Amino acid sequence: MPELPDVSVYVEALQARVVGHQLVRAMVKSPFLLRSTAPPISATHGRTVREVRRVGKQIAIGVDGGLWLVLHLMIAGRLHWKATAPKLGGRNILVAFEFDNGWLWLTEAGTQRRAALRVVDGEAGLQTLNAGGLEPLDASLDAFTAALRSENHTLKRSLTDPHIFSGIGNSYSDEILHRAQLSPVAMSQKLSVEEIERLYDATRATLVEWTDRLRADANGEFPEKVTAFRPEMAVHGRYRQPCPRCGTRVQRIRYASNETNYCAKCQTGGRLLADRALSRLMHEDWPRTVDELEAMRKR
Repeated sequence: MPELPDVSVYVEALQARVVGHQLVRAMVKSPFLLRSTAPPISATHGRTVREVRRVGKQIAIGVDGGLWLVLHLMIAGRLHWKATAPKLGGRNILVAFEFDNGWLWLTEAGTQRRAALRVVDGEAGLQTLNAGGLEPLDASLDAFTAALRSENHTLKRSLTDPHIFSGIGNSYSDEILHRAQLSPVAMSQKLSVEEIERLYDATRATLVEWTDRLRADANGEFPEKVTAFRPEMAVHGRYRQPCPRCGTRVQRIRYASNETNYCAKCQTGGRLLADRALSRLMHEDWPRTVDELEAMRKR
């Protein structure tokens, strides 16, 4: 799922292309995409774009009259821009926006249709789509600490909860926790002051670094290589590959359709975190440390 760095670069690319230009029309190709009925999407036709904004992981395009088109890309949604129209018969195209200077369209890979488009009226309508989480790059250490300690969750859950922090998801939470050298299952209300400071610094550094990196990769073009898995990442998507800090193999915890990647040596004192399905299957044979796991693999 595109997160704060990816969405920020999308927003910058759209600001450079559509602000001050007229939205001629929006053609919704999938009946599952449009999640609102009033105002109708046709009410945005012929209006000039005044602002493009990030709202959590969503992209909000504001037009004359205070109307907003709000896109949530979810896991597999991606945006594309060209001066000419796309082939609208493609089954992965969910919506196409014709502007007076080009075309923006949304595709979604796979068969599940999770991406969403809503039309809302005014700032009040836009804020109903805001989960209310703290913007991590705008927050002071005190505000970050208060948000973190507002609920007693694991750090992984706290970082990815949009009601606590805005724009952070599965990918960058792994990278943040690795940089901070903190366990993904450490409880938020049990962190020391020094650990919270490390997490605060790691959060800001990771998000800024990746925003800058993605911006540089786009090099002024519309970003077309948005993905949750990048070879330069430290741990996310790098199961069994060496940790760039210590060389120990990256581990993972699987749950539902997600997984958490971490370095046991750097983040958990060498202790393996229980994978719910596998550890239950193995019971007492489940290795407790990364050294036990490596020894088991050599048998």
